[in-house]
Amino acid sequence: MRQPQNKSTLQLALKPRYWPIAAGFLLLRLLVFLPIKLQFALGRWGGRLFYHLAERRRHIAEVNINLCFPKLDQQQKQRLVKESFESAGVSVFETALSWWASDARLQSLASIKGIEHIITATEQGKGVLLLSAHFTCLEICGRFLIMRIPTYNMYKRQRNALINKIMTDSRKKHAKGIIERRDVRGFIRALKQGNICWYAPDQDFGRQNSVFAPFMGVATATLTATSRLASMGNAVVIPYMPKRRRNELGYDITVLPPLENFPSGDDVKDAALVNELIAEQVILAPEQYLWGHRRFKTRPEGEADVYGKKGAKK
Repeated sequence: MRQPQNKSTLQLALKPRYWPIAAGFLLLRLLVFLPIKLQFALGRWGGRLFYHLAERRRHIAEVNINLCFPKLDQQQKQRLVKESFESAGVSVFETALSWWASDARLQSLASIKGIEHIITATEQGKGVLLLSAHFTCLEICGRFLIMRIPTYNMYKRQRNALINKIMTDSRKKHAKGIIERRDVRGFIRALKQGNICWYAPDQDFGRQNSVFAPFMGVATATLTATSRLASMGNAVVIPYMPKRRRNELGYDITVLPPLENFPSGDDVKDAALVNELIAEQVILAPEQYLWGHRRFKTRPEGEADVYGKKGAKK
């Protein structure tokens, strides 16, 4: 569906079909003024409610966690599913804060270790492909990083025009720029110009441009684009992993050293390395990973669909 990108947020919000979405965003915008701890308590409550209402997403998360953590008993697996929904609920308020809160309100909440790896690469005139994954606190931790270094963000265009407009306008306000995920030339151009570009390849987009590599012990369709973008953009790949603190308000962001000999020329080897890096971080805080995505929907030849009818799109 074609998006009316030339229309303002207000023009879109005034259309009757967008009124429910507009009301939801207005409420969320107002809730940003509440104390952050209270916002997160509301987010956890909302996540618990969604756990009970969203049967399909709950089933997908259960399948994913069962595949990735086979050694956990059933009670531990179910607790992890519930915690992941609570974490996703918190992420709604984190997203609102990342879009609309001031730098002054946010700047004391995060510690960033290893940022010198990015600075060194940019000082050498290299573009940086900032490799991350879909953790629930990714949006707000991206804002923390942008407060320290100018970064381009890759995004997926939303079907709903109002949601897409609010999202892109909010991200443009803070980032150096945003690049739609299908704009490969724009992404490569930004890397060649020595920019820092955020990228998360840990979603299943089918067999095209993917190879099968292990993720948490499961053969997983993994994009080869990380290697392609780094090679064509003449960029170094630097992993960046965000975590929400468990026992106190705040975040810890870890920037790892640049990947050596990457890309290697072997797509499967590179994909396995990327998946291993992400898996190591998932294990540290498994409840903060986005388990509601059908990460394993594409299976090797001869393997059955792991999600069944309950996980199919309706």
